[in-house]
Amino acid sequence: MGQGQVHLAALLAGAVLILSGCGLADSHAVWPEALKVKAAEPAPLEMPPDVKRLVAGKLDSVFTAGSQPTHVRVSAPLHDPRGTGWTACVRAELTSVIGKPLGTQTYRVFINEGSIFDRRQVGADDNCVTETYEPVESTVAAEAQRSAKP
Repeated sequence: MGQGQVHLAALLAGAVLILSGCGLADSHAVWPEALKVKAAEPAPLEMPPDVKRLVAGKLDSVFTAGSQPTHVRVSAPLHDPRGTGWTACVRAELTSVIGKPLGTQTYRVFINEGSIFDRRQVGADDNCVTETYEPVESTVAAEAQRSAKP
């Protein structure tokens, strides 16, 4: 082997080592823990929110002002797969701005850090259709009684 070939072989061996080094320190490699790249820790999950209290206190964040929601009911909170927050379903009897009954309408609310930050009306393919609901009115009445006591 000539000197040029030795340099070329060394250069190729170095290139192979550099290129293969990209995967050497990943979390699945058979290397000491100190050399492995640590996977990012997932953000901690929030505590489940009190959906009844949130919805009762912020009906205007779920329903439009003129819709006059009655028989408001909520489902249990479920972890939002898109982050650390929660989702829940809210159902109520609504009225149009001209006074015409709209019937039962269902919305999915998105809750983060104890606040409702978004809501969407659900379609027939949403799991809100099969959820179990509890009335919110009893929570509103209980809150009113607690605050009225001396």
